[in-house]
Amino acid sequence: MIMATQTCARTATGGGPTRLIRECRVAERGDGSHRPLALLRWVMVLIFLCFGIQKFTPQSAHGIAIYIANSPFVSWLMVFGIRGEANVLGCVELFIATLLVLGAFVPVISAIGSLMAAGTFAITWSFFFTTPGVVRWSFSSDPIAWNLMGEFLFKDVALFCICFTLFLASLPKRPLPDQVS
Repeated sequence: MIMATQTCARTATGGGPTRLIRECRVAERGDGSHRPLALLRWVMVLIFLCFGIQKFTPQSAHGIAIYIANSPFVSWLMVFGIRGEANVLGCVELFIATLLVLGAFVPVISAIGSLMAAGTFAITWSFFFTTPGVVRWSFSSDPIAWNLMGEFLFKDVALFCICFTLFLASLPKRPLPDQVS
């Protein structure tokens, strides 16, 4: 099915990355099979709002400290202390929620926000492998025995897929031809 496109504001230069920006799409402005993706955007907005607000609570700050401490990607946040690292992540998650909302109206922001959202879930999914005690691998009858932390993190696979699907749906429908100099 053909999805209607909404173009971004055009710049004076044209071509190259500018053309890519102009060709980005928004599910809310489309039709056909991409239209239901709009529902996924608003679900992700709600999730990022809830996750972001929750990071400002002491319980959440202490709950995520073990993941942050063992992550090769975000362990640098420990310089801010337990509450500070959670506050930084909360601000990032609220910023992503804002980008997802704006992305309903501005196609390039849709692509940026959904890619950033997918990135957060890729990082949190990595906690599954980097945090000691989350999973125990064995060759027994239960090859993957994870605990509640592992079950908590496993949902991030689905959330990553949702955000990455929103990102892909935001990209231009047709491939961009090579720019001739």
